[in-house]
Amino acid sequence: MVSLYGAAKAVVAPATRMVWPVRTEGSHHVPRSGPVILAANHLALIDPLFIGVACPRPVRFIAKQELFDEGTLPKRAFARLLRALGQLSVDRRPGQSAQAAMDNSLAVLNGGEVFGIFPEGTRSPDGRLYRGQTGLAWLALTTGAPVVPVALAGTERILPPGRKIPSLNRVGVRFGEQVDLSPWAGQAHRARPRREATDAIMDAIAKLSGQEQVARFAASVKAELEQGGPRR
Repeated sequence: MVSLYGAAKAVVAPATRMVWPVRTEGSHHVPRSGPVILAANHLALIDPLFIGVACPRPVRFIAKQELFDEGTLPKRAFARLLRALGQLSVDRRPGQSAQAAMDNSLAVLNGGEVFGIFPEGTRSPDGRLYRGQTGLAWLALTTGAPVVPVALAGTERILPPGRKIPSLNRVGVRFGEQVDLSPWAGQAHRARPRREATDAIMDAIAKLSGQEQVARFAASVKAELEQGGPRR
C-alpha cells in the first residue's frame, strides 16, 4: 500500500498545491514511525485529501461507502483515487458500520500506520467544532497510539453545498503537539474516562483551529436543521 500511496501522492500532492496553495504547520509533531492517530476537525468532504498532502507519512482514513460509487466518470476517478491512497470504505447504515470501522481502525494502528479520524463524526454544519465521538479515545487508549490534533482551515469554501465547480482558496493544515492521555491510561473500557479523554483531544483541536466549541453532536444539529428545527 505504501509504495502505491507514494506513487499516487507524487502526482496528487503537487497538483493539489498548484490549485489550492496549502500552508502546513507543525508536521514535525507527527512521529516518523509507529502507529499514530491524527484527530482533525471536519469542514468538507475534501478534508482527507489535504491532510494526506500535508502529512509526512501515508494516512489511512475510513470513508463512507457512498464515496466509492463508480456510477459516473468523475465518481469513478475519485473512487479509484481513494483506493490508490489506501482509503477504507465502510457501510454507515445503522447496525453496519460500528464494528467494521473499529476492526479496520485497529488493523491500521496495529500495523504501525497513521490513522486519520474526524471525531465529530460528520462535517460541521456551521464551521463550529462539535462534540467528539468517544470511539476516538477507545482507539487511543486500547492501542496506546499517540494522538496528534489537526486543524484544517479554508476547505469549507472550496466546494460548499450547492456548488458544482470547486473554487480556488488557500488551505491551512496545522498539526499540534501530541495530546497527553496518560491520566486515562488503561481505562478504555470505562465510559467516563473515554469521554474525558475525547474532550481533551477536542480541546486541543479547538486550540489549534480557533473554532468555537459546541457541547452537542454535529449529527443531532444537522438532523434538526433538516427538519427545520432550532439550533443551539
